[in-house]
Amino acid sequence: MRERLSDALRRSRKARHGTELLCERIYRPLAHVLVVPLAWLRTPPPLVAAASGVTGLAAAVELGRGELLAAALVLQLKTVLDNADGQLARLTGRLTAFGRYLDSVLDLFVDAALFAALAWRAGAVVLPLVGFLALTAVLSVNFNVERLRRAEHEGATATATDADTGRATERLRRAYALLYGWQDALVEGYGERRLRGRTPAERLAWHDGVTVSVLANLGLSTQLAAFGVLVALGRPLAFAWLALAELGLVAALAVRREALVRGPHNPRQEIA
Repeated sequence: MRERLSDALRRSRKARHGTELLCERIYRPLAHVLVVPLAWLRTPPPLVAAASGVTGLAAAVELGRGELLAAALVLQLKTVLDNADGQLARLTGRLTAFGRYLDSVLDLFVDAALFAALAWRAGAVVLPLVGFLALTAVLSVNFNVERLRRAEHEGATATATDADTGRATERLRRAYALLYGWQDALVEGYGERRLRGRTPAERLAWHDGVTVSVLANLGLSTQLAAFGVLVALGRPLAFAWLALAELGLVAALAVRREALVRGPHNPRQEIA
């Protein structure tokens, strides 16, 4: 039985070039406890994504009310559900564009609600707003750097989810394009400008494994875990400063990537 559960956990894992350690060691196993009965009940993954969004909004409400411990705990439940919807979709072979777009759009709305509640609670607008923008930028760079490295190493491959049709899917696709499309284009365009005329070896050096691994550990699960800890400690506004510090780390990694391309090529970088 244990082996079957372990095999199911492996099959529900998302293929990535970087590992978010906190997610992998804590949140994915916790989510899998929910995924097994949800799969048996044939629960639609988008329903779990919707539950994750509602739970995240509930955490924002508790934060705004000043119920900090409740907000911190509900936020962790949101993270577990957020992992469960993707794991359920992969385990049951029900990956869809609808679910993918729904999950992304809801995550952004929840982040916005959390920072709005933070602004309400702190009686300040500027720092929470800047923190929200910084967090959004960090998560966008995280997603796109991993996506572009995978494309560089494996080639851009279409998935079955890209063929999904339907009015609801198209509406979510447009919402995604409005909220995230410009961010994806900005990161991708920057990389292409920096790599124009570069050799394949230099392109591989640019899409290095260290950058992807570091950014992977700035993923949403880790971010919300840190937010929850700070909320529980009564210092929720500190998360805005943390997001700004992370943006500085992203900038430092960008400088490092420039050095990898400008310096003499090291063949070991190709397989980093």
